[in-house]
Amino acid sequence: MEVDYKGGSDNDFNEALENVELIEIIENEETKEIIEKEEPKVTFENDQPEVISEIEKTQEPQEHKEIDAIKEQNELSLETKENSEKHGHKNISQKFKKVIVRTLVSIITVIVLLFFNLLGIVMITNYGPSETARNLFVDSVMESSAGKFMATLFFSDEKIAEIRAINSVVVSAEVTDPNLIAVNQIASESKTEDKPIEIIDIVASTYKGKLVIVRDPSRVTVGVSGNYGGSNSGKTVKDMALAYNAIIAINGGGFEDASGVGNGGTPIGIVISEGKLKYGSLATTYEVIGFDNENKLVVGKMTGRQALDRGIRDALSFGPILIVNGTSSVINGSGSGVNPRTAIGQRADGAMLLLVIDGRQTNSAGATYADLVEIMLEYGAVNAANLDGGSSTVLYYNGDYINKNSSINGPRNMPTSIIVR
Repeated sequence: MEVDYKGGSDNDFNEALENVELIEIIENEETKEIIEKEEPKVTFENDQPEVISEIEKTQEPQEHKEIDAIKEQNELSLETKENSEKHGHKNISQKFKKVIVRTLVSIITVIVLLFFNLLGIVMITNYGPSETARNLFVDSVMESSAGKFMATLFFSDEKIAEIRAINSVVVSAEVTDPNLIAVNQIASESKTEDKPIEIIDIVASTYKGKLVIVRDPSRVTVGVSGNYGGSNSGKTVKDMALAYNAIIAINGGGFEDASGVGNGGTPIGIVISEGKLKYGSLATTYEVIGFDNENKLVVGKMTGRQALDRGIRDALSFGPILIVNGTSSVINGSGSGVNPRTAIGQRADGAMLLLVIDGRQTNSAGATYADLVEIMLEYGAVNAANLDGGSSTVLYYNGDYINKNSSINGPRNMPTSIIVR
């Protein structure tokens, strides 16, 4: 720094010189600060960790960004895949729904067409030119549990009663005379040339069936399903046969069967098993079909007390009684409608006759009561009775059924059966 000196004392000069030096020192300090602020810091080896840390801090956000981008891309890809799968499932679901709807529509259409066709047939039958066909049809459906509506829909109760009286059975008041049946040693042990059990095919123009001849009547008895009433259910004929170790069995007495969906656990009428009253009342009169202690078939009307006093060991109820003491009941017209049938009879030599007729099928419409009487008389029955029929009709032999049951659900549960041990 230049000093302009224009004269004065030495003291003044010295003071001025000190001021100049002080000013220079201050200026140098300010200049140094400015330089330090403007110059970048130089980092040496001892400062490397701080540099690396700064670099890592700079790189970390970049790496996070890349990871986030990858995650976002994967999530987008997964979402796209899920959407694609959902769309595929939705298409399959829609196609499946279409198939179901079309199938249901087709089934409903077929059912409606069948209903109207059936309705047309019923109306033609009921109001057509043939009263015989009408009467037979009304009798047939009224004998069933589920088909009664096809008559009650078109006719009053009075008209139905009038029609049914045309084809009916007037049951004899007689009861089996045991003296007409000669169960002897020959009948029990069977003749050497005769088979102990014989199964014969029964064929006619409107029905097919089978007749079982059991030459030893002591082998024939009533099978029971168990306890009756309440929540108890019946058993199939096959199950009862297996329980009794029987070789042959047919369905037996009636049972409560509202709308054709009964469980077979509650009998109609009387049931006697092994000499004891299992179901029914001692004072009530029943149409009894049973076996006494001499192995003779007893048919006729009697009370529970009369049945036990008569020595009946096993019995059930149904009907009508077809033949008593060699004489047929009075048959008006055909006696009944056309349906599957089951019947039992006994010859004079003691041999039992078990008859099963298939029905409600294209090759076997069924039989009337008049048909049963004709068959029983042809094979020598002295006493015979109709058992429960329709969808209950079955014939079990040696492990399986050998007739064609008409029930769409297969053999039914029932309270009783006729078994051959």
